[in-house]
Amino acid sequence: MKDTFKHHGMRQQLVEILINKDIKDKNVLKAIGKIPRHLFMDSGFIDHAYQDKAFPIAADQTISQPYTVAFQSELLQITPEDKVLEIGTGSGYQTAVLLELGAKVYSIERQKELYKKTSTFLPKIGYRAKQLIFGDGYKGLPEEAPFQSIIVTAGAPYVPNPLLSQLAIGGRLVIPVGDKVQVMTLFIRKGPKEFEKHEFGDFRFVPMLEDKN
Repeated sequence: MKDTFKHHGMRQQLVEILINKDIKDKNVLKAIGKIPRHLFMDSGFIDHAYQDKAFPIAADQTISQPYTVAFQSELLQITPEDKVLEIGTGSGYQTAVLLELGAKVYSIERQKELYKKTSTFLPKIGYRAKQLIFGDGYKGLPEEAPFQSIIVTAGAPYVPNPLLSQLAIGGRLVIPVGDKVQVMTLFIRKGPKEFEKHEFGDFRFVPMLEDKN
């Protein structure tokens, strides 16, 4: 597992692409510029690792497009030591971005194959989440709530109520909502039963599935 000057240069080119696509958060851009995305992909895709595209990984899932990762991360407005719940660990790339931002990350993955692979891979390259959990993301993680941020990295046909209820007051939930095409949606918790909702256009994600374990 090598990370070379060439890879570093390719990452800086990717950062420039994201800046041109209006990603402004310097900490998010710094994280993207630091994380060796090529290590999260099968070796056959190394040449594509720093293009702004999604690519297939194990279990019929994808590693998200860097722009999507950056966009969701920017919406979360993470500050160091925030407790963050990630629904859909996947390759672990988004997890690594959250960790680079200083978050205490709890991440849930429902695909056993991916869970096993990522939970051994992330520590190998120096990324340690507070917890990586094999389970149903729709239920969240009530025993660790409340969270300052919750990020969903798969298309959700609806917004699971447990996730809203596990947000801290002032907390932010970023979730792509819809079936074939999703609308990136931000919920900010303003009070015990009060949420502010913002929508940010169309994205495409693999579907979020429940009760598949």
